[in-house]
Amino acid sequence: MRNGPDSTAVVRAPEAESFGNRKLIRPSLNREQARVTEAVERRERSVRAPERTAGVAPKKPTPAEQTHAENFYYQKQMQSKTCMVVVTREGEELHGVIEWYDKSCIKLNRAAGLSNLLIYKSSIRYMFKEGEEVK
Repeated sequence: MRNGPDSTAVVRAPEAESFGNRKLIRPSLNREQARVTEAVERRERSVRAPERTAGVAPKKPTPAEQTHAENFYYQKQMQSKTCMVVVTREGEELHGVIEWYDKSCIKLNRAAGLSNLLIYKSSIRYMFKEGEEVK
């Protein structure tokens, strides 16, 4: 037997310390191989992507369940202590300042001499800032 590069001699594994400074070896692709690789990747992407028919618009994504617009509105009115008019389902107008709110109700602080109210949101028809006209 000869001891050339073709021999299959058993070589001792390198020590654990020498693993620390190993370099990553990446094969260099020529341009033709790169084009073939890109074409294969494009083909795979087109197979995975849903087919679009001509003239049909893609479906719109479903809107978020909660936009937090209501929370933002209540926070703004509470911070500025805006006098509000709350109109109930029965048509009664309640005047006051929103002190706090939660998922199902608001607390309305009314003028001196009148009791403060806890109003269920389900009983509110609409509300607006006092002094504004409702159209």
